[in-house]
Amino acid sequence: MSKVVTFGEVMLRLSTPGYLRFSQAQQFDATFGGGEANVAVSLANYGVDAHFVTRLPKNDIADMCTSELRGFGVNTDSIVYGGDRVGIYYLETGAVARGSKVIYDRAHSAVSEIQPGMVDWHKVLEGADWFHWTGITPALSQGAADACLEAIKVANEMGVKVSCDLNYRKKLWKYGKTAAEVMPALVEGCDLILGNEEDAEKEFGIKPEGFDAEKTGGEIDQTAFVSVCQQLMKRFPRCKKVAITLRGSINANHNTWGGVLYDGKTLWQSRRYDITHIVDRVGGGDSFMGGLLYGLLTYPTDQEAIEFAAAASCLKHTIVGDYNRVTVAEVEALMKGGGSGRVSR
Repeated sequence: MSKVVTFGEVMLRLSTPGYLRFSQAQQFDATFGGGEANVAVSLANYGVDAHFVTRLPKNDIADMCTSELRGFGVNTDSIVYGGDRVGIYYLETGAVARGSKVIYDRAHSAVSEIQPGMVDWHKVLEGADWFHWTGITPALSQGAADACLEAIKVANEMGVKVSCDLNYRKKLWKYGKTAAEVMPALVEGCDLILGNEEDAEKEFGIKPEGFDAEKTGGEIDQTAFVSVCQQLMKRFPRCKKVAITLRGSINANHNTWGGVLYDGKTLWQSRRYDITHIVDRVGGGDSFMGGLLYGLLTYPTDQEAIEFAAAASCLKHTIVGDYNRVTVAEVEALMKGGGSGRVSR
């Protein structure tokens, strides 16, 4: 069984019921989520030995969180404890022309106050095939960025492959450093990079020529992203593969979805999905990353890997919550042309 370690923040997710606005809500639906935890849950669902590393306080909310993660089969033994609070994010789900809104309440969360040396990365990464992080973690604080870099360097030293989802979040970079200043040193240690056009531009000034995400109308020329992949691989020579998620936004409920994977020679393109009724798009990119890692660990070809990633993420858009609660069999059925939504009896 393959072992994958992910590192980042898991938060309490408080979302308005249905499509209610914050100003209308009398209550919130409570669950948990966060980029790296979402990837770990996906991998555990697929039978991978998934380990999630973070820092949490010793309280009932943290216990509730770790209990939920263990329920999915995620190994939480390497979580370190300290600090005073679990981060929170509030979600208002948009509809049609009204986009979704996220409000973060994660200042001074336990993991934002992490420092290098708090995690024994040599022990955590023993026997691991992959280490995964996202651009969200170094955006939290200098300490989180330093701890992430520490983990990447140990993974490189131990021969563990490293993957990164660039995940640019402008609302998080508040501690005096910009993504452009911090991210290059971390991405230099990556074997696989995942991102989209905004991530690459905001963090490294790399963008596809003539592309405007606001004017796609749901139609995206996938080959336009070859230049982005090539520029990323040139900037970061260690990187062997680059994946780009391709979202065509028609409105908040209707998107097209797919992805590409580039290995320096060939651009592998996934099937394009027309998602006409999005239930919850939060965690969509994480489900793509989880699917891609599983695909690369499992299938003999990159084409199969990118197809699994796109299909897994397509299914995630139909599931409420951050976590992608699907099985390998369900993803493979969609890959093979399923998706009619017929009742399974």
